[in-house]
Amino acid sequence: AKVVIADLADEKGKALADELDARYVRTDATNTEDVNAALAEAESLAPLRISVDAHGGPASGGRLIGKDGSPLDLDGFKTTIDVYLTGVFNVLRLAAAAIARQEPLDEGARGVIINTASIAAYEGQIGQLPYAAAKGGVVGMTLVAARDLSPLGIRVVTIAPGTFLTPAYGKAGDQLEAYWGPQVPFPKRMGRSPEYGAFVQSIVENDYLNGEVIRLDGALRFPPK
Repeated sequence: AKVVIADLADEKGKALADELDARYVRTDATNTEDVNAALAEAESLAPLRISVDAHGGPASGGRLIGKDGSPLDLDGFKTTIDVYLTGVFNVLRLAAAAIARQEPLDEGARGVIINTASIAAYEGQIGQLPYAAAKGGVVGMTLVAARDLSPLGIRVVTIAPGTFLTPAYGKAGDQLEAYWGPQVPFPKRMGRSPEYGAFVQSIVENDYLNGEVIRLDGALRFPPK
């Protein structure tokens, strides 16, 4: 496959693109022009068949009612929803429109869109209400989007990861591994990025996977705290 990396981490994105012989396009998932530019770059390389959305960003948190009796901040909730739900919807709708323009392959297949939720959609922890609501929305969109896009031969699948150790955590990664690793039934460690990538490849290659949310979590279930 020819790959376009769409991100806001310019230095890391360009370095990874050079390593993989890919393209990098600076992209804010909530910005329509940015997403369309990334999709256009992909279409310039080859017919667009695959969209994988695993973006992150600012997330607010806190108990619904704080110790001082104040309610959870509304602006923070809106920001989290904008990044983690509206951003996914934006990529979903624009990628679907681009994939729909491609010529169908065997049995009418045009491509697949893979989104990323979280097991917090099912077992959000105390203080995670905005994030859990956003990820729950991603879960809720999956089957509806798959049904909407079925006449076009476009599949939609969502991955719901557990705790994954990614470069985003930086130096805090070792502390997170020490905390979360023992809580995972098996393997007793956090997930690794290549495992997410391998799962994406499996979804891409299996045309009968559609309209489903699949957990990738080592059987972890979040406790309340």
